[in-house]
Amino acid sequence: QVQLVESGGGLVQSGGSLRLSCAASGRTFSGYRMGWFRQAPGKEREFVAVISWSAGATYYADSVKGRFTISRDNAKNTVYLQMNSLKPEDTAVYYCASTDTIRVVTTPGKYDYWGQGTQVTVSS
Repeated sequence: QVQLVESGGGLVQSGGSLRLSCAASGRTFSGYRMGWFRQAPGKEREFVAVISWSAGATYYADSVKGRFTISRDNAKNTVYLQMNSLKPEDTAVYYCASTDTIRVVTTPGKYDYWGQGTQVTVSS
Protein backbone atom coordinates (compact mmCIF):
# COMPACT_ATOMS: atom_id res chain seq x y z
CA GLN A 1 0.00 0.00 0.00
CA VAL A 2 1.24 3.51 0.76
CA GLN A 3 4.69 3.77 2.25
CA LEU A 4 6.20 6.81 3.94
CA VAL A 5 9.91 6.83 4.70
CA GLU A 6 11.56 9.53 6.80
CA SER A 7 15.25 10.35 6.68
CA GLY A 8 17.67 13.07 7.71
CA GLY A 9 17.57 12.76 11.48
CA GLY A 10 20.69 12.92 13.58
CA LEU A 11 22.56 14.55 16.43
CA VAL A 12 23.10 18.31 16.47
CA GLN A 13 24.06 20.95 19.00
CA SER A 14 21.67 23.58 20.29
CA GLY A 15 21.23 26.27 17.67
CA GLY A 16 22.03 23.90 14.83
CA SER A 17 19.95 22.81 11.87
CA LEU A 18 18.62 19.62 10.31
CA ARG A 19 16.51 18.91 7.25
CA LEU A 20 14.16 15.93 7.36
CA SER A 21 12.73 14.25 4.28
CA CYS A 22 9.65 12.09 3.84
CA ALA A 23 9.33 10.10 0.63
CA ALA A 24 5.90 8.75 -0.25
CA SER A 25 5.42 5.77 -2.54
CA GLY A 26 2.85 3.15 -3.51
CA ARG A 27 0.75 1.92 -6.36
CA THR A 28 -1.69 4.78 -5.93
CA PHE A 29 -0.84 7.50 -3.48
CA SER A 30 -3.49 9.91 -2.35
CA GLY A 31 -3.52 12.39 0.46
CA TYR A 32 -4.53 16.01 0.49
CA ARG A 33 -2.12 17.00 3.25
CA MET A 34 1.16 15.81 4.72
CA GLY A 35 2.00 16.43 8.34
CA TRP A 36 5.00 16.17 10.62
CA PHE A 37 4.62 14.94 14.19
CA ARG A 38 7.11 14.22 16.93
CA GLN A 39 7.16 12.10 20.05
CA ALA A 40 9.57 12.33 22.96
CA PRO A 41 9.95 9.54 25.54
CA GLY A 42 7.02 9.52 27.94
CA LYS A 43 5.16 12.16 25.94
CA GLU A 44 2.16 12.15 23.65
CA ARG A 45 2.66 12.38 19.92
CA GLU A 46 2.72 16.10 19.11
CA PHE A 47 1.76 18.00 15.98
CA VAL A 48 4.56 19.98 14.34
CA ALA A 49 3.51 21.18 10.88
CA VAL A 50 1.27 20.35 7.91
CA ILE A 51 1.23 21.24 4.22
CA SER A 52 -1.23 20.71 1.38
CA TRP A 53 0.06 19.03 -1.77
CA SER A 54 -1.81 21.28 -4.17
CA ALA A 55 -1.60 24.84 -2.84
CA GLY A 56 1.31 24.39 -0.44
CA ALA A 57 -0.67 25.96 2.38
CA THR A 58 1.13 25.53 5.70
CA TYR A 59 0.27 25.53 9.37
CA TYR A 60 2.67 25.25 12.31
CA ALA A 61 2.57 24.49 15.99
CA ASP A 62 3.34 27.55 18.09
CA SER A 63 6.41 25.85 19.51
CA VAL A 64 8.15 25.75 16.12
CA LYS A 65 6.88 28.88 14.37
CA GLY A 66 9.73 30.94 13.00
CA ARG A 67 12.20 28.07 13.38
CA PHE A 68 10.81 25.21 11.26
CA THR A 69 9.71 25.30 7.62
CA ILE A 70 7.67 22.59 5.90
CA SER A 71 7.83 22.28 2.12
CA ARG A 72 7.06 19.76 -0.60
CA ASP A 73 8.26 18.59 -4.00
CA ASN A 74 5.20 17.21 -5.76
CA ALA A 75 7.20 15.68 -8.62
CA LYS A 76 9.21 13.62 -6.12
CA ASN A 77 6.32 12.90 -3.75
CA THR A 78 8.55 14.20 -1.01
CA VAL A 79 7.92 16.49 1.96
CA TYR A 80 10.66 18.28 3.87
CA LEU A 81 11.00 19.78 7.31
CA GLN A 82 13.77 22.34 7.65
CA MET A 83 14.59 22.76 11.33
CA ASN A 84 16.68 25.75 12.41
CA SER A 85 17.67 27.12 15.81
CA LEU A 86 17.15 23.70 17.34
CA LYS A 87 16.66 23.38 21.08
CA PRO A 88 17.06 20.39 23.40
CA GLU A 89 13.28 20.28 23.78
CA ASP A 90 13.06 19.48 20.05
CA THR A 91 14.61 16.09 20.77
CA ALA A 92 12.14 13.42 19.65
CA VAL A 93 11.34 10.83 17.04
CA TYR A 94 9.88 12.69 14.07
CA TYR A 95 7.16 11.09 11.95
CA CYS A 96 5.54 12.11 8.70
CA ALA A 97 1.92 11.22 8.01
CA SER A 98 -0.76 11.61 5.36
CA THR A 99 -4.39 12.70 5.58
CA ASP A 100 -7.07 13.29 2.96
CA THR A 101 -8.99 15.85 4.99
CA ILE A 102 -9.58 19.16 3.26
CA ARG A 103 -9.36 21.17 6.47
CA VAL A 104 -6.22 21.46 8.56
CA VAL A 105 -5.98 18.60 11.06
CA THR A 106 -3.54 18.48 13.98
CA THR A 107 -4.63 15.28 15.75
CA PRO A 108 -2.68 12.09 14.96
CA GLY A 109 -5.86 10.00 14.79
CA LYS A 110 -6.99 11.84 11.67
CA TYR A 111 -3.94 10.76 9.67
CA ASP A 112 -4.13 7.52 7.70
CA TYR A 113 -0.54 6.57 6.89
CA TRP A 114 2.63 6.93 8.92
CA GLY A 115 6.33 6.57 8.39
CA GLN A 116 8.66 4.66 10.69
CA GLY A 117 10.13 7.78 12.25
CA THR A 118 13.59 9.32 12.38
CA GLN A 119 15.44 10.29 15.55
CA VAL A 120 16.41 13.91 16.16
CA THR A 121 18.65 14.60 19.14
CA VAL A 122 19.69 18.11 20.17
CA SER A 123 22.52 18.29 22.69
CA SER A 124 23.19 20.82 25.49
